[in-house]
Amino acid sequence: MPGDRRQRIGAARGWRRRRSLRGSRRPRGLCDRDRRRARRQRRARAPRCCGPGSGRGAELGAHRRADRRCLPGAVLRTTVLLLSVDEGALLRHSLPAAIAQHGADVVVVDNASRDDTAAVAADHGVRHLGLAVRRSYAGAINAALAQTGGDAVLLLNADCFLAPGFLAAARPRLAESGVGSVAVKLLRVAGPPPPALGEVDACGMSLDRRRKNGLVGHGAAPATYARAGEAFGADGAAALYRRETLEQCAYAEEVLDEDMAMWATDADLAWRARTLGWRCVFEPEAIGHHIRSYSPSTRAAMPEAARRQQFRNRLLMIAKNETWAGVRRDGAWIAAYEVLALGHALLRERELLGGYVEAARLLGGALARRRELAARRRVARPPFGLEPRP
Repeated sequence: MPGDRRQRIGAARGWRRRRSLRGSRRPRGLCDRDRRRARRQRRARAPRCCGPGSGRGAELGAHRRADRRCLPGAVLRTTVLLLSVDEGALLRHSLPAAIAQHGADVVVVDNASRDDTAAVAADHGVRHLGLAVRRSYAGAINAALAQTGGDAVLLLNADCFLAPGFLAAARPRLAESGVGSVAVKLLRVAGPPPPALGEVDACGMSLDRRRKNGLVGHGAAPATYARAGEAFGADGAAALYRRETLEQCAYAEEVLDEDMAMWATDADLAWRARTLGWRCVFEPEAIGHHIRSYSPSTRAAMPEAARRQQFRNRLLMIAKNETWAGVRRDGAWIAAYEVLALGHALLRERELLGGYVEAARLLGGALARRRELAARRRVARPPFGLEPRP
């Protein structure tokens, strides 16, 4: 019996030894797992090249030359879409300023103008993209985006005059991780500069907890807003975007909502980009001079149709972009503002009441866009109220 017991113990020890040796023969699997873990950690630490929602790396050559924006030191090919709507006189000043920007491919987007817009473009030797039929601001920009390229796109109005070095200051900010747009410092002017009015026009665009959009710093002294920071979005008078951002924000091939036509389309785009995880930064060294047509200081002089469109477009923005998380947090702010807006319309601007009718008529399209966006949404509640500091 003692011998049998010794044999059983020896057999057990031999089995454990063989099992240990079998385990020792598998270090390669363990090393592979460690290597895979290390690769995942390196990828997590590495900056994202192509922004939110993209899992592919940079490809050059015939595959995706646009991804050279992801490579250190690469210069983004920048297309400037300079829109003119019978604004040839202003174009004579804004076009040379745009052409002077380093690395800019300037395209004059002629929204069926009846003046000398085409001749001005020809005089300066830039591409003229003429629309046969006049479209809304959103429709004209969408058409231009569909027919042009570039890694980055500057949307520019004919009444905005870029200072030297504008693109050199703004464009590098797009290389930062997650940045999809750049808000710039616009100074207010009464005409082609000079004369300046001695105040800020806009340092980006804000959207507060009431879901009311506004111009950051409008009316402030020009020396303010001298520090770079983050903004909710860029003002549409001069807004620099990654093309990838615009592509991700598009409904089918519609980047700007054509149901909204014009006013607040930049705020709607900014809200959409934020929902998809893109950031916007403010660059104070990128300076432009702008003749502002619609602002808090000029609103009273605007036509009724423009004020009504702005009024209704806020409602469409909410219908398309709002989330239940946002309503739970800010519902009281939104409801209080709606009550005040309705009272104001009833007592002081009854022409705004038609905005409710127009919003109801366009609600179906807004809800269809909402459903399309919901599948791609990454952020339930964007940073409402975010503004660069003075």
